[in-house]
Amino acid sequence: MPADTELVQAIAVLARAQQDAVWRRTKASNEVRCLLREYHPAFLTTFADKSATNLAKPEARAILAIASTPAAAAKLTKARVAAALRKAGRKRGIDELATELVERLRRPGLRQPELVEKAMGQQALALLAALDAACAGADDLEQAAAEEFRKHPDYAIITSFPGLADLAGARVLAEIGDDRKRFADARALKAYAGSAPVTRASGRTTSITFRRVKNDRLAAAGWVWAFGAMTHQGPPREHYLARRAHGDRYAAALRHLFNKLLGQLHYCLRTGELFDPAKAFAIPVRFTPEPVAA
Repeated sequence: MPADTELVQAIAVLARAQQDAVWRRTKASNEVRCLLREYHPAFLTTFADKSATNLAKPEARAILAIASTPAAAAKLTKARVAAALRKAGRKRGIDELATELVERLRRPGLRQPELVEKAMGQQALALLAALDAACAGADDLEQAAAEEFRKHPDYAIITSFPGLADLAGARVLAEIGDDRKRFADARALKAYAGSAPVTRASGRTTSITFRRVKNDRLAAAGWVWAFGAMTHQGPPREHYLARRAHGDRYAAALRHLFNKLLGQLHYCLRTGELFDPAKAFAIPVRFTPEPVAA
């Protein structure tokens, strides 16, 4: 087995496992959130305007571990909260944040009977343990996938594209592989990724619909890729804004941007060239009808 082929297979194993871990992390986070809404909504309100509003964030998980019930939250001290924030990795503004969190968590809110509240707190801690494990697994697999991806000969080409860093690039490579004969042309790759719509014609009727049969993992990676490219100033963002100005909805504009970038990636991998935005977006945007649900 060629060394590069074996490396791609290793990257695919790690990248797909990391993506599965992210999906498990999201599921575990949603389970914790749903439970907190039933008996401890004040915790969610406390972090509503913080970067830790995502319960998968280390700070939110660290505080939940010591404030799993409204009763436990009411007994928190600034020193204990500050210690939890430091343990979670926070470096700045610890005292100010600790003071604010203690004040918010002590506010009166929804309460359940004592025994019920205690039982729900134990359930939350059990779900939190599963969330902690999912977060750790996702982080470890992300690092491992990135390390293997950096060894691949196409690393420089793939990461030259806006929005494709180590993890997203590893996911894309894992799904398209490095066999240049696998896809006859860019159109075949776009169909495989589900970014190109399906056009059906019958008589005088022409319909354009979403491509539902696709590689779901590549489509998910493409969404992250297009979003990352769109958030930075440059030709990709201008292309996205042009699609929006034309009338595309958010999802349609992102999908169109992914479709265009994927075609450019196919070309660069075939020729060995790095991404050049001046060449890639030199041709004005040509609009196509917005796909409609079949």
